Amino acid sequence: MEWRGTGILLAVRRHGESSAIIEVFTPDQGRHAGVVRGGTSRKIAPILQPGAQLDVAWRARLEDHIGSFTVEPIRSRADVAMADRLSLAGLNTVTALLSFCLPEREPHAPLYTRTEQLLDLLGQPEIWPLAYLRWEVALLEEMGHGLDFSACAVTGSLDDLVYVSPKTGRAVSRNGAGDWADRLLPLPDVLRGVGPAPDAEIIQGFATTGHFLRNHLAANLGNRPLPEARDRFVEAFNRQV
Repeated sequence: MEWRGTGILLAVRRHGESSAIIEVFTPDQGRHAGVVRGGTSRKIAPILQPGAQLDVAWRARLEDHIGSFTVEPIRSRADVAMADRLSLAGLNTVTALLSFCLPEREPHAPLYTRTEQLLDLLGQPEIWPLAYLRWEVALLEEMGHGLDFSACAVTGSLDDLVYVSPKTGRAVSRNGAGDWADRLLPLPDVLRGVGPAPDAEIIQGFATTGHFLRNHLAANLGNRPLPEARDRFVEAFNRQV
């Protein structure tokens, strides 16, 4: 059994004396693990940095075996990430969330494309937080927890949509919220893709997507806690605002 493709390195852990087990995210094979022989060597270890773009070839005797990878570097993102604290926190968040929530060996080609585009924006702090927020919305959609901001869930109105139902993920208008307003999540314009996207709205957006990541996505995965890297990234962004 074998295949070859391009992937984003999500995680690395030591295996035995000199090998490593890696997880890569590819458009056709999804999140896929395998052993890299000599993965801790001086030649290969510098290649195996989370976020790196790799050419990978996987081979195993049987399909359900963990198998082994051979890897060739395409593009490293470590230098860009290490140059800026927010970029490093963002890179760690993306790789941690994907490793956390993607089913093994299940393709998610649209999310792969979005992820590659997002990581290629690292080092551009003026646009990266907004791009990352939109990526979280896409991640929720891909994982079956999509948010619907098209119309008010209560009245059907298309106007004055300022809240999100924490249960359904649907928009609620100011009029439709009524006495329930204090129990709803904020729906800043930035989440609906309108307006100039000020930092204060991006922070509100993180609060809303964070609710669904923790209470819907993570809860559906056996109530495992969301990776701490996500909170560290949001805190790093808040400190810069």
